[in-house]
Amino acid sequence: MKKLFKQFSFPGGIPSHVAPETPGSIHEGGELGYALSHAFGAAYDNPGLVVAAVVGDGEAETGPLATSWHSNKFLNPATDGAVLPILHLNGYKIANPCVLARISHEELDQLFRGYGYTPIFVEGSEPAKMHQLMAAALDEACNAIQRIQSAARRNGSAERPRWPMIILRSPKGWTCPKEIDGKRAEGSWRSHQVPMGEMHEKPGHIKILQDWMKSYKPQELFDKDGRFKPDLAEIAPKGERRMSANPHGNGGLLLRDLCLPDFRKYAVEVKKPGATDAEATRAMGKFLRDVMKLNMGSKNFRLFSPDENNSNRWQDALEVTNRAWMAEKFPYDDHLAPDGRVMEVLSEHQCQGWLEGYLLTGRHGFFSCYEAFIHIIDSMFNQHAKWLKVCNHIPWRRPIASLNYLLSSHVWRQDHNGFSHQDPGFIDHVVNKKAEVVRVYLPPDANCLLSVTDHCLRSRNYINVVVAGKQPAPAWLTMDQAIKHCTAGVGIWEWASNDKGVEPDVVMACCGDVPTLETLAAVDLLRRYLPELKVRVINVVNLMKLQPSSEHPHGLSNHDFDTLFTKDKPIVFAFHGYPWLIHRLTYRRTNHKSLHVRGYKEEGTTTTPFDMVVLNEMDRFHLVQDVIDRLPQLGSRAAYAKQAIRDALIDHKNYIAEHGEDHPFVLGWKWGEKGPVARRSSTEGDNV
Repeated sequence: MKKLFKQFSFPGGIPSHVAPETPGSIHEGGELGYALSHAFGAAYDNPGLVVAAVVGDGEAETGPLATSWHSNKFLNPATDGAVLPILHLNGYKIANPCVLARISHEELDQLFRGYGYTPIFVEGSEPAKMHQLMAAALDEACNAIQRIQSAARRNGSAERPRWPMIILRSPKGWTCPKEIDGKRAEGSWRSHQVPMGEMHEKPGHIKILQDWMKSYKPQELFDKDGRFKPDLAEIAPKGERRMSANPHGNGGLLLRDLCLPDFRKYAVEVKKPGATDAEATRAMGKFLRDVMKLNMGSKNFRLFSPDENNSNRWQDALEVTNRAWMAEKFPYDDHLAPDGRVMEVLSEHQCQGWLEGYLLTGRHGFFSCYEAFIHIIDSMFNQHAKWLKVCNHIPWRRPIASLNYLLSSHVWRQDHNGFSHQDPGFIDHVVNKKAEVVRVYLPPDANCLLSVTDHCLRSRNYINVVVAGKQPAPAWLTMDQAIKHCTAGVGIWEWASNDKGVEPDVVMACCGDVPTLETLAAVDLLRRYLPELKVRVINVVNLMKLQPSSEHPHGLSNHDFDTLFTKDKPIVFAFHGYPWLIHRLTYRRTNHKSLHVRGYKEEGTTTTPFDMVVLNEMDRFHLVQDVIDRLPQLGSRAAYAKQAIRDALIDHKNYIAEHGEDHPFVLGWKWGEKGPVARRSSTEGDNV
């Protein structure tokens, strides 16, 4: 007993709640709201699994949990497992009553019937009687589940069934002392606290604790040597029937590699850099369509999105599957079916929770979301990252498939939706976590995105964040070049540089698709106005390369960083996100003092795509201005260039005010072309 007490919530012991160290667990307590979404994620594509999800009445007050009752509209009884929600109403949270515990039996029944469940009530306070009631309720629920599944597997899933659930109403602190120091304990919020602490000052509390522990009659459970009685131990399940040994609680045991097509077959043809435009995420969607097709028999891959699958250009997946849907359908609905493998619900919390439950039980998935709104699941990301970090140091925890995010509809192409949709800060949040867990990729074009996607789907025990645009944009690299670039994570683009064999005058660095476009356009302007300038262009696709190798396993050594970025030359860095993240990642580098970063600085509105970068001073003209200002040796030779830049920015503002779209000299720019090419910048078809 002493050993147990010094393990439980004790330094060097185990947490006070279910955690990765707890065998059989996939859901950590602490932060509340995700019990049901994890449960349903575990049940999808697991036809032989019943997941009993206990929901406390405190957790039931959270927004994510309140929405997750609707997960039953996505559960197919023919091909999925079952979730048995057990809503436990004990009346109180830490210090206050709970809402669902203070409404009538009739209202509770109506509420959950409205959600599509058949409630089975277990109510009372007498333990012996309640055990019998609960056993009967579980029998009734399991029989109902069996009837529902048998009918669906025999006749198909024509209609959504009413799944059973249990509503258990029992006292808070059930079977603890009725009163302590004259104050109510059982059936009160005080039982959530430490009602009999102060043992040194109040020795009477020791007697209360002793009497309470003896009330459980340990002499009937243990022999004279303190060992659990063999006849009672024999009652416990054997092997994988034990909760702690259930392989679904250690999903890596069940994990099967995906069958992946050759991503090279989806390449965008690039005859010369920037000559071809492509929608990067549409190319990714075609690849994911065939990933889905090749793994249809295994039923171990799903896509998740908060009503943005098509908007983020993954609609080709609907050529081989449908959106999962068990609710009412109309003849004119689009790609809804009980056996669909695209999970769409307008709740980032549910998408994240479902995907976590799916991954933790040994399957694979990808989550696409608008970049600004992925912040909704910041804390869920936190918890999953912490879970993976701890699991990496538990030998019996087998690796699971990585949690993969695509963040699209990003800050630089949300010009039509406006300021509310413009926020690249999720990656700042991500890099706070342990280097052994997080990866951040910003592929500059479609071919790089394909290479990164294949890598993410093959990885294990990571959280991969991929940021990529969905609008037509230049393809810079051939597939062969893209593979080499993404494998390295960072590199000099020789075809855009002119410093080979000599020291550069300036390093032009970029990370992200739009920053890459603006950097190359700036280099083109520098060649026109200051042709003698030696410019080195560096593109970063793996953000973690910027950290020292001592801080992140992907980081560049100081020697390699200095070789690329130089020890003393000005670096003008165009970055997709907030500029200070680059400074944070590179502050230990030799040449950090010469690093100047342009990125998003919280300037946004409803405007044109190019005006977004102008507002944040990350456009090609401001980048050229930065170069000039950081090369005093240019002197008066740069006067004409500065004047041309000033005039171009004035022309830009006047043009968009009159025409509502970007100037032809911006829209029509192509690398290596002397004149503009006809092109439109409108993104009003964003959600098509």
